[in-house]
Amino acid sequence: MNETPDAYVLTTTRLHVRVAKRTAAVTFLDAKDHVILEEGDRDAGVGATQWFKTATPVYGLGQHQNGLLDYSGHTIHLQQANTDVGIPMLVSPTGFGLLWNNASVTDVDVATGKAPLGIRSEAGPGIDYHFILGPKLDDVVAGYRALTGDVPLMARWTWGMWQSKEHYSTQDELVAIPRRYRDMGVPIDAVVQDWQYWAPGQWGSHRFEASRYPDPKSMVGAIHDLHVHTIISVWPRFDLGTANLAELDQAGAAFPDTFNNVYPAGVGRWYDAWNPKGREIYWSQVMRNLGVLGFDGWWLDGDEAELGGQTGEMREQLTAAGPGIVVNNSFPLMHTGGVHDGMRRDQPDKRVFILSRSAYAGQQRNGVITWSGDTHASWETLAKQIPAALNFSLSGEPYWSADIGGFFSPDPAKDQAYAELFVRWHQFGVFNPMFRIHGAGQGKEIWNFDPAIQKILIDDVRLRYRLLPYIYSLSWDVLSHRGTMMRALAFDFPDDADALRVTDQYMFGKAFLVSPVLQAGATTRRVYLPGGGRWFDFWTGAAQAGGRWVDAKADLATLPLFVRAGSIVPLGPVKAYADAPSDEPLELRVYPGRDAAYELYDDEGDGYGYQAGKRAVIAMAWSDTQRRLTIQARDGAFPGMAPSMSFRVVCGAATGAADAKTIVYTGAAVTVPLPRCE
Repeated sequence: MNETPDAYVLTTTRLHVRVAKRTAAVTFLDAKDHVILEEGDRDAGVGATQWFKTATPVYGLGQHQNGLLDYSGHTIHLQQANTDVGIPMLVSPTGFGLLWNNASVTDVDVATGKAPLGIRSEAGPGIDYHFILGPKLDDVVAGYRALTGDVPLMARWTWGMWQSKEHYSTQDELVAIPRRYRDMGVPIDAVVQDWQYWAPGQWGSHRFEASRYPDPKSMVGAIHDLHVHTIISVWPRFDLGTANLAELDQAGAAFPDTFNNVYPAGVGRWYDAWNPKGREIYWSQVMRNLGVLGFDGWWLDGDEAELGGQTGEMREQLTAAGPGIVVNNSFPLMHTGGVHDGMRRDQPDKRVFILSRSAYAGQQRNGVITWSGDTHASWETLAKQIPAALNFSLSGEPYWSADIGGFFSPDPAKDQAYAELFVRWHQFGVFNPMFRIHGAGQGKEIWNFDPAIQKILIDDVRLRYRLLPYIYSLSWDVLSHRGTMMRALAFDFPDDADALRVTDQYMFGKAFLVSPVLQAGATTRRVYLPGGGRWFDFWTGAAQAGGRWVDAKADLATLPLFVRAGSIVPLGPVKAYADAPSDEPLELRVYPGRDAAYELYDDEGDGYGYQAGKRAVIAMAWSDTQRRLTIQARDGAFPGMAPSMSFRVVCGAATGAADAKTIVYTGAAVTVPLPRCE
């Protein structure tokens, strides 16, 4: 640390931090003393307000249904609500992030005229934030995870196809869903029991109504016999008079007020998720009523908590962590944390899986996927999901999902216009972290569409299953390298000004450029191919130069999909379920044009053996000048690992058929020449 007449200066090899003696204002500078971020005025009175003098684009801040990727010119309101997720983590493509350590309702002003940037929280003890230096967005996200927690691996089945509905109403109906998919030969890995399985007046009992679900344990067993997993909806809300609420009351772990701005009004209360005893009791109630039945994960619905949105009744409560007005945005973090900790202890052989409608900073460490809430079926809504998802990922939270087709939607058997929208949303869903069909009203199971639409949807599902080795390896990258699965173009093309303006395309991993179709009746789609190299049409292998716009084929059955030159993409066989055994070769597609490196990951598929080193990584490298793929010696092993496997190495350019080579890999290093792959 150095001192000047007007400031204290902290210096590292990459960052200089100057603190003004008179005002205590902090300025962050790079190693060449260029300003990265400079504080302006602040107000640390009843609330906490910090203004900044530095103009910068701003991404992140959770998930918002406003269609924006860059928030410049807008005020973003951070308050948990259905379809709106407030995470006080902002990032700039100029190479830094800022984690605002305040869980009260907050507004972030981005170049709105008041100042280049301002953060205003309604409560809090003072100004408290972490500055995270890039320079790359991947570095910023990694810094965020270092501060708030790493992302555990999900089970392999998590990445398969999910079928859900609001709601399956009987035991027989729930079991019939995966059975019919099996009869059709369509891959599926999970089916979901939504709410209202309980008897009237027993919300929060976590118990099935016996007349509709006479033997829930055998129901779960029947689903498992089909090699399908199942999760169930549980809420942090309790009907008055339920035994579970009485138990929480006895421990002083439930809020005393009934809430009027949540359905149904005035007849329910919520537990205090900030109370450690409350979290323990809540989990014990879930476990003894539902966990013992064999459910594989938990759908934590309404965990904003859903207490009236802007009316903010949670802000009026006194929580175990202090006034609700100070902590209310962190309810989902505490709620998912209690379930995570309980499941790790009581179901140690199952990787934690939680589906949550909300999120807060650090929630990624709890084994959570967040979905975008109760959306409406429209082209406009579909378009808004893309920047919403990308900003959620830019906030450091890697796992996101949406109700494919929208939650509020028409009958697919009677509305052909909706069928087209559903197909396009389904294509988008293939390239989401979680691939899940859900919605209210008439079910959106594939068989409810006409035969021509069914064929397209089934082809989509089969593609998802071919991609599972790629997706599972991506999940390892999220943990081991603190990576991001669903990537705004700013991650990989920060110097491409045209790419930075694109809000409706993204990278899925570092290989795939995904361009969802967002207009009815489209047969082509305008796609920007970022500069810096070639791109290959995934469907045809045709190469295109980057740094320009192209009109890509987009008939109803086709999602415009490109692969970046210098990629290695593993594609598995189509299997009935993610963990199904197969002797078929794993296809390795090489896309030439640049050198490439890749890590193929595998383990037991569930449980936590991977944390004890029971896992295997196969590193691969493509030399573009030598036209050869080197597959390194396998690093590691796990129980049940096959001693050998077959790879079919294919050039992704053109058809690749003439250059395909099949090898048997035994774990020793091997080199595969592809002399015509260019």
